[in-house]
Amino acid sequence: MELRLYDTLSREKRTFVPLDPKNVRMYVCGPTVYDFAHIGNARPVIVFDVLFRLLRHLYGEAHVKYVRNITDVDDKINDRAARDFPGLPLNEAIRKVTEQTGEQFHADVDALGCLRPSVEPRATEHIGEMRVIIERLVKGGFAYVAEDHVLFSPQAMNAANSTLPRYGALSKRSLDEMIAGARVDVAPYKRDATDFVLWKPSKPGEPSWPSPAGIKAEGRPGWHVECSAMAWKHLGEHFDIHGGGIDLVFPHHENEVAQTCCAFHRERMANYWMHNGFLQVESEKMSKSLGNFITIHELLADWPGEVLRLNMLKTHYRSPIDWTMKSLEESAKTLDDWYRVAADVAPGEPAASVVEPLIDDLNTPLAIAAMHGLRGGDVGALAGSLRLLGFLSESAAQWEGRKQQASGVDPKEVEGLIAERTAARSRKDFKESDRIRDLLAAMGVAIKDSKDGTTWEFSR
Repeated sequence: MELRLYDTLSREKRTFVPLDPKNVRMYVCGPTVYDFAHIGNARPVIVFDVLFRLLRHLYGEAHVKYVRNITDVDDKINDRAARDFPGLPLNEAIRKVTEQTGEQFHADVDALGCLRPSVEPRATEHIGEMRVIIERLVKGGFAYVAEDHVLFSPQAMNAANSTLPRYGALSKRSLDEMIAGARVDVAPYKRDATDFVLWKPSKPGEPSWPSPAGIKAEGRPGWHVECSAMAWKHLGEHFDIHGGGIDLVFPHHENEVAQTCCAFHRERMANYWMHNGFLQVESEKMSKSLGNFITIHELLADWPGEVLRLNMLKTHYRSPIDWTMKSLEESAKTLDDWYRVAADVAPGEPAASVVEPLIDDLNTPLAIAAMHGLRGGDVGALAGSLRLLGFLSESAAQWEGRKQQASGVDPKEVEGLIAERTAARSRKDFKESDRIRDLLAAMGVAIKDSKDGTTWEFSR
């Protein structure tokens, strides 16, 4: 079976041919750890976890390396540290914030059923690699020093007579379009409006390191060079897949390509660029001002992580997704059924009908449809397919127990009410029977009457 992936650079689905089948390498931009991650942040985490699992299935667990970084130097982190720990030196406060929020992020994505990446580098651990890249860019004429800043020049990159890619090729924008469509920092020391910061001086109390390019004042890196440095350190100058959200195509990924290719005189940084689509909530853009800003942590208080995972995967990763309560309820019912049918079954090989859509650019909606088709047939293949996609992490009893615990309802109380309702029906007191049914529904209990009696389950 041939894996095909949509490549943002070429704007087409391409057959995936790894540089080295025994060392398949993928880099995905990770979180900036200053607060709880929102549900939009969960989308790339889940999407690229599915790709990681699929690559391991196709090439072997020992032959796939997945790197997802943590950004732990950022103005938002500095602001949070100063706010939450005003009595501490800023650097110490920053460390507390990044440790705390990093742990929160891991707890949340673990609950979503995501595997930990092979490597999870932190930006502050790779300052040396950043300085090396910056020095190479300055030496090559692609960057320059101005007022204790180091800036990259896209004009210099595009003027180079070499095999370097054109700046703007990934996002399909000209330099003029980038100026018109982006928030460009205006600064008197910049030679051109499109020049971006590789290194900048630190303000008093901020994190700082010895600067590159002969700058005497200490400083800190720009955002874009961090990922170039971490990808280089752990995957090399040229690797297979680079992923992230569609919002990162420009400027972040465009600038990563520029830095890496110019520093190492490469035609490419990654062979395949993959980006997931935007997420909105109940048909509106998620924002704090609209009151629909939802964190993963908040959703996990009401829903098992696998419900959130399934809800995300019902939409193809490149399409926009509308996150709704109705869809969550449907996802929960689907998982309830899968757990009843397949959780305690010995998993077989994932079904070809499930793997085939996955290798066609991660078509998870078709894969999910195929799993519905397995329900009444090869349950072992269903169990294996679900596990490939990161589901069935618990037994059926554990899953049911989680639902009961989340409902806050005593099963003995439910059984007692059902007995009262059965007695009311026997004496044809349908008004009382309906009252008890409505009471159970309000408690989150769904009942089903049959000739064999009444059964019930916790609904969401």
